Amino acid sequence: MGRILGLDVGDKTIGVAVSDSLGFIAQGVTTIRRRGLDKDLEQLKKIIDQYNVNLVVIGMPKNMNGTIGTQGQKVKDFGNFLEKRIKPNIVYWDERLTSVEAERTLIEADVSRKKRKKVIDKLAATYILQSYLEFKS
Repeated sequence: MGRILGLDVGDKTIGVAVSDSLGFIAQGVTTIRRRGLDKDLEQLKKIIDQYNVNLVVIGMPKNMNGTIGTQGQKVKDFGNFLEKRIKPNIVYWDERLTSVEAERTLIEADVSRKKRKKVIDKLAATYILQSYLEFKS
């Protein structure tokens, strides 16, 4: 069985997490600096191949009332592009408050603002993927 990849897609970065081989635990992998769709997908393809990924869980930023806003549409467009080019199975997962939760965790761990900025997207991707894994089990 392949692993599951979790993505927190933003305008400037993409947080990346991957599950263990059994699909129980999510672990942060990296934060990709966005450099255009082709370069972004090239980096994701390498990660997908490296970890033998068979499913990609993309965090869907919904408004608090559950609707899809501008950022949600950007994420959907990115997912459509990923699906056409690399052809992974994709699931969109509600990511409301994951960045807030990640920020709170880092603050509680006394991580400096500068260091938080470097890891927050990877941590948010980990939270997105972990909540999906817990839902599936």
